[in-house]
Amino acid sequence: MAEPTRSVDTAGVIAELHSLGSGPWTMTPVTRGALGQIWKLSGNGCSYAVKELLFGCDEAQVAREAALRDLAAGLGIASPRLHPDRHGAHVSRLDSPGGGTWVKLYDWIDGDRADPGDPDVLDWFGRTMALLHQAGEGAVETPVDWYERCPDDAGWEAVLKKVRDAGLPWSQELDRFIATTAPALAHWVTPSAPGGLVTSHLDLQPQNVLVGRDGPVLLDWDNAGPVCAEREFARAVFVWCGGNDVDIASARRLARAYREAGGRAVLTGPESFSMLFATALNYIHVQAETSVDPAVTAAQREFAARQAVLCLRAVPDLAAVSLLVAALDTP
Repeated sequence: MAEPTRSVDTAGVIAELHSLGSGPWTMTPVTRGALGQIWKLSGNGCSYAVKELLFGCDEAQVAREAALRDLAAGLGIASPRLHPDRHGAHVSRLDSPGGGTWVKLYDWIDGDRADPGDPDVLDWFGRTMALLHQAGEGAVETPVDWYERCPDDAGWEAVLKKVRDAGLPWSQELDRFIATTAPALAHWVTPSAPGGLVTSHLDLQPQNVLVGRDGPVLLDWDNAGPVCAEREFARAVFVWCGGNDVDIASARRLARAYREAGGRAVLTGPESFSMLFATALNYIHVQAETSVDPAVTAAQREFAARQAVLCLRAVPDLAAVSLLVAALDTP
């Protein structure tokens, strides 16, 4: 499906599977994320977003995504509808001689990427996160390891050897990271305590918000699940408020909007950022692994290598985290 020459045929299959009408339907590539390719499906005067899942599908996770998205919609949080196919499934498998792929169909949203420097957007986001945390209170499932644990020494050494053996030019950069930064961040990565868990979005980044004519819309609910509210709040403040170039005024504004809307999470120290550190470490490790994986396509390996290098150069800084903790030290 990822080949443009196949998109017309695939467009018709997806339209028929979701009872969208006879068309004609066309599909054009839009953007590529870590887990999937986004396409724009157009026909009959309508447009939809198709997410092609590049690394398989967890159908139970898709069900969690759909349930949380529908709950959030009831709270007034705008998000693209996830359309079921004619069998009632929110994810569909398209078989092909090449092995098949999984796809999800959403409303198409026109808009611009959210500007985290816009005070109105910060206020909206703080309120939205508070609503999500209140709606998701009382989660009893354990957060998945991606948010709670990170690679050990053996895991890092194994992937470093593969990158070196492949002759990738950034192997020395990865080596330095493993020797210095990774252990410092891993020190703060721990499993969450049983209390304080909520069911939430888990990927609350500015690039997952589009601002259209009716206001902000929250996208990309694929990771929905249990999380420590304090840790999601900490990660969100970091990524929305300048990252390593901390914007204290924005952080205080976001936190104020969150608390005024009933959000209760507060920062207690670097340990609050366990989720931020775990996801950064795990993402670099997975992208480094994928960059040398012979089982994926050359395009996927190239994408993974670019992502690994990009993230090695933008890893969270403990000094920035300390500034945020000091700035937000009162509820």
